[in-house]
Amino acid sequence: MAASPSLDPGKTGAAIFAFEDIVCFCDFFYRKTGISLDASRRYFIDKRLEERIAATRCANLREYLALVKFEHDGAELQALINAMTVNETYFFREDYQLTCLTRRMLDEIADRKRPGDPPIRIWSVPCSTGEEPYSIAISVLEDWPRASDFDIEILASDIDSRALEQARAGVYGPRALHRVGPRIRSRYFEQRGAESWQIIGDLRDSIDFSLVNVSDPVAMARIRRIDVIFCRNLLIYFDDPSRRRTAEHFYDALNPGGFIALGHSESMSRISGLFAPRKFPEALVHQRPLS
Repeated sequence: MAASPSLDPGKTGAAIFAFEDIVCFCDFFYRKTGISLDASRRYFIDKRLEERIAATRCANLREYLALVKFEHDGAELQALINAMTVNETYFFREDYQLTCLTRRMLDEIADRKRPGDPPIRIWSVPCSTGEEPYSIAISVLEDWPRASDFDIEILASDIDSRALEQARAGVYGPRALHRVGPRIRSRYFEQRGAESWQIIGDLRDSIDFSLVNVSDPVAMARIRRIDVIFCRNLLIYFDDPSRRRTAEHFYDALNPGGFIALGHSESMSRISGLFAPRKFPEALVHQRPLS
């Protein structure tokens, strides 16, 4: 990442750290995650770094960066990633894409499956605290008439280990559940407190949660034979080179004919020419060509 003037503290209020040190940090964080930090997050960056420096008892940012770069187990790097990522989501967000999944995409995929083929595989990345993959699972069970005829695997990944712990626990409050109706809530959730509900055990156990950094080619090389990817509101945090690399990783991960659904403000056609747009009645998605 270039040393961009967009991080100039003069545009965002008083700064805790020197500009050149923040540039070094942002360059390091970009190389590790693909996430490009900008001026709108300068106060957030400084405060989170201040917290991590205090937690590790480092004297300053340079000492902290040396610790993160050279530690053997990567524990502080993961703590840093957890601190710098924001998880804000809820159940059935952008549900028109879920409707498109159960009315269009899954039928096309199922029609191409042959005896002995792997299961239908759907991947949610980043899955944050789990609302999206659980919404996908519920939508498939409720709204796809052929669900009982096929084996279906739902994978869910995030770069934030803390968010993954919350996702595996599957406990949510009213804000996350504000679009979940009484029938769905009674069928797939169990009340755990006055304003707390937990996804039922069978559904929690059916999702394969894993820690994945989409900027890591080694990690991405292990993910293959996916039929549908939900990657919503991740690429907006990347710069153009990171977006292109991620698109290439997704292309390799998808089966021919597989689909990818992005966030409403994202467009694969502006990132990569590898995918063909598919305009269904419910949503615009992108498809890896069949050949």
